[in-house]
Amino acid sequence: MKRSTLVGAVVAAVAVIGIGAAVITNNQASKKGAYSVALVTSTGGVDDKSFNQSAWAGIKKYGEQNGLKQGVNGYSYFVSNDSSEIKSNLQQAVKANYKLVVGISFMGGPAMKQVAKANPKTQFAMVEAEVPYKNAVSIMFKSEQSSYLAGVAAATASKTGKIGFVGGVKGEVLNHFEAGFKAGVLATNPKATFVSQYANTFTDAAKGKTIAAAMYASGVDVIFQAAGATGNGVFAEAKAENQATTADKKVWVVGVDMDQKAAGNYTTKDGQKSNFTLTSAIKRVDNAVVLVANQGKKGNFPGGKTVTYGLKEKGVDIARDSMPDNAWQAAQKAKQQILAGKISVPTDPTKVKQ
Repeated sequence: MKRSTLVGAVVAAVAVIGIGAAVITNNQASKKGAYSVALVTSTGGVDDKSFNQSAWAGIKKYGEQNGLKQGVNGYSYFVSNDSSEIKSNLQQAVKANYKLVVGISFMGGPAMKQVAKANPKTQFAMVEAEVPYKNAVSIMFKSEQSSYLAGVAAATASKTGKIGFVGGVKGEVLNHFEAGFKAGVLATNPKATFVSQYANTFTDAAKGKTIAAAMYASGVDVIFQAAGATGNGVFAEAKAENQATTADKKVWVVGVDMDQKAAGNYTTKDGQKSNFTLTSAIKRVDNAVVLVANQGKKGNFPGGKTVTYGLKEKGVDIARDSMPDNAWQAAQKAKQQILAGKISVPTDPTKVKQ
């Protein structure tokens, strides 16, 4: 869909970003008429080391590439502390005259459908949810593919044969993560024990830590966390477990969305520096957001379409992080098999039988 003539420029001199009940002002302003972009986060914050952070990194990159400043007529973000705030944040972004408003995760889908329908002159990009309007593009990822590779690596590296998955809130997107990971684990080690538990929140690190502690205590030695800020608790528990032992007896965490290797740095009880992030199932939300924003800026906004990024499109992948050579080699072999069409990765965890 071709972009229509740009709407009237913003006359305000201050950008306003809603963060819960608080308000942050930014006195910087870009040139009027610029193709401005705003992010409305899902829960977990803009620095959640996951989805929101990756999207914000993409928006900042777009802004910097195009000489924009954070603020009016440039780029900014609105933080949703709770899912109930997403709709009002979307409306604030529209009212502030941002040309493109980006939403994150399936939790924001219903709200964006309502706001996009009511504001046909604003362009919207929804990451991981379908918004079927001509002024909106839906950005999807084949996260099951990168999760499958992470499962192959986990099953190869595991010494106990017990592997866990910690999810945030159940839904279609999390189904893809769990199904791909479970399929990769069991394809590599059919005798593996696969354990799955959902926290029912993306914002409770303490709950993530409690779930991880129980899993590790049961003999699980690799956990894939797809839980937003809740997953930070999984990392915290793994660090506590690993600091009390030696590097050869470490438990592992699989990161999600961004490369989370840095979160796995720790010091063993005998003073050795080590890392417990086995791999990260990466979703290039940042690249997708930059691409869509530049298309909109050039008048080629892909409204009314759903664009999907997988291994082939370099939209998903895994990071090497700290996985052993045999795990990396096994994952790379599986990657080539997926690309060649020899492996079809499932998206429904109930159809992956143990």
